[in-house]
Amino acid sequence: MPARGSLTVVGTGIRIGTQLTPEAAAAIERADVLLYITSDPVAESWVAGLNPNARSLQDHYRLGVGRRVIYAAMADEVLGEVRAGKDVCLALYGHPGVFVRPSHDALRRAREEGFEATMYPAVSAEDALFADLGVDPGASGCQSYEATDFLVHRRPFDPTATLILWQISMLGTLEYAPPDPSRRRVLADYLVSTYPRDHEAVLYEASPYPGVDGLAEPVRLDGLAEADVTPVMTLYVPPLERRVPDAEMLRLLGISEPAVTGR
Repeated sequence: MPARGSLTVVGTGIRIGTQLTPEAAAAIERADVLLYITSDPVAESWVAGLNPNARSLQDHYRLGVGRRVIYAAMADEVLGEVRAGKDVCLALYGHPGVFVRPSHDALRRAREEGFEATMYPAVSAEDALFADLGVDPGASGCQSYEATDFLVHRRPFDPTATLILWQISMLGTLEYAPPDPSRRRVLADYLVSTYPRDHEAVLYEASPYPGVDGLAEPVRLDGLAEADVTPVMTLYVPPLERRVPDAEMLRLLGISEPAVTGR
């Protein structure tokens, strides 16, 4: 009987060499083939050294090619190895299920074809943001959107809760191509229709290196279009004033307003 393939998807965390969990490390080491995507050459060198049968999927990124086409090709390569009867590990920087379409596509397709397929969690850029900026998502609630999706679907949002917008450097870019900074003007105008123009947000980039602080650049919303934005920066928009508790809900729950507001 031919060997039965399997797929394990893991994340390597944000900081190189320090956030790999024991279960992810074990999956990488025992894999017949390790396929990976990293964030920079240093991380690639480290990941490639974890398994002698390691291979990057980075070559799928080609200028002018649609991102969905690229991601489908990555999933095809992963599934090809699984179908060949190999125990495959797909390693991705950050959390393997957060803003990573190929991982979800490969898992779904592997399971549909009857293969064992598992994802292990890891530290994401959002986890790093909460730690570095001192943000508690439970304090006011937290809304998290991909920036282009946020605009084109006019996602409803609550300005009295934390707002996190991802991939703002790639705003409006559906192909693998250099970003167009002018499109951030659309985002800035959309945000200042709800927030004050001088509302101060933060452009955040998690550090991939142990002992090195992440970037946290304050920016007024009306200055977002002119700001210097790196390819992996995230926009953190702090909440406005707290919402007033609903009197009827307080009555139904049997709690007092001071208990909710902390007064």
